[in-house]
Amino acid sequence: MGNADCIFCRITRGEAPASVVYEDEDIIAFMDIRPVNPGHTLVVPKRHYAYIWELPDEEVGKLFVTARRIAAATKEALDADGVRIVQLSGRAAGQEVFHVHVHVIPYYDAKAPQRRRATQEELERIAAEIRKRL
Repeated sequence: MGNADCIFCRITRGEAPASVVYEDEDIIAFMDIRPVNPGHTLVVPKRHYAYIWELPDEEVGKLFVTARRIAAATKEALDADGVRIVQLSGRAAGQEVFHVHVHVIPYYDAKAPQRRRATQEELERIAAEIRKRL
């Protein structure tokens, strides 16, 4: 299943490391290694589709239901003031990895977001906190 060169397909197959927050037969969610804020999670269908318009309706539904659940768990786990849910399709929209994914990003009133490289330990600790609330 998936594309041999796609990093998200490799994560789905267990061939590349990720701090997994959630997984079922259709969806995997894991921590973004360059988070906008701590807790930034990517929700990814296991089947490879490059763009949102390629997904069948039932898979779009599963993807966004999972994103909503992770948003609620993230808000609670990290005491976030709000959560942004974002899906980018196409290079012009800012898509960097051409496998459909949804960003779930916690935000805090007093803190301006700034992307940075997170440590594996930080990702694992935050993933565990979110998992407890799913």
